[in-house]
Amino acid sequence: MIAAQWRGLRANWREAGDPLAIGYATRVSESASLPQFRFLTPRKLPRAALLPGRVAVLDVAFASEGGGSSFNKVTLPFIRDLGSRLAAWVDHHDDERHVDYAGDPRFVLATKAQHGACPEMVTPEVVFTAGPVDTVAVHLDLDGLYSGAKWVRKGIEPYEGADADARAVDTRRGTPGPIALRIDRALRARFRDEALKHLVVQFLVGGADRRHLAVHWAEIDSAAREIDALLETSRRLADGYQIRDGVAFVDVGAVRGFDKTELLLLGQERASVSVVRDSGSLTIAADYGSGLDFVKMLGLGGGMPTRVTVPDARLTEVMSKLTAALDSPSRGG
Repeated sequence: MIAAQWRGLRANWREAGDPLAIGYATRVSESASLPQFRFLTPRKLPRAALLPGRVAVLDVAFASEGGGSSFNKVTLPFIRDLGSRLAAWVDHHDDERHVDYAGDPRFVLATKAQHGACPEMVTPEVVFTAGPVDTVAVHLDLDGLYSGAKWVRKGIEPYEGADADARAVDTRRGTPGPIALRIDRALRARFRDEALKHLVVQFLVGGADRRHLAVHWAEIDSAAREIDALLETSRRLADGYQIRDGVAFVDVGAVRGFDKTELLLLGQERASVSVVRDSGSLTIAADYGSGLDFVKMLGLGGGMPTRVTVPDARLTEVMSKLTAALDSPSRGG
């Protein structure tokens, strides 16, 4: 039913002269479909050969050091293997290797401080300069999906305020509107559900019209409801936070089925920095405007300055450096 509704929407766009009907209603290879979407994580990129045609990479950070991954092991081979098929790489995560691509117009790179979210960087000019693409490869969170949908819409927001919503969600500052709030909850509840991600992209490319895309919206809303149990577990786990030298620390042990973002935010209600120990790793987070830079502090090379993950073998080092940073008047790395 969703596929039939999607085909009907594309036909309506062509008849109505919607910008989507020009260039992106058909692929470069001229089959009647959207560009193919691939959902990526910085530390585990697919073989470039698996991404057809010309490729736009959106909201995918360069792999940081630590956890067995690195720019040289993961990102650089991917870029080299894509070669001339790489049409654009647009991203807003800090990385010391950005300078290597300053002279390549395909790379539109910024820091988190410059752009709190990636969709605002996907402008009509960026899309036009890149030209038609066959594959849109995006980070698998709301920020990435909004970026991908905006790319297909030639740099036009899916709905008024979508860029601001993505920024509110990605920085965890401010309150997103009702559409983004539901999508964020849905994606966090089913973070491994690739079919849901495709459905969200279709919904956004279609202009986030909850009446004409009622089937899509109903599934998104249903998925969003599933997070309630995860949030409740997060609230219960938050009772175990210990305050250590201004840092809220909790070890979740063998507990599964919780929302880590919520747990980190609950920790930040107790202290400036929250640290969650889970499955052999430490996730460290602070407010977007805190002035803290965990990437520099921990020598990670790149990533989001106020939320990083490192192996839990670095616990003693992490706690020591956090304590020193919180004691420092400059609040830096």
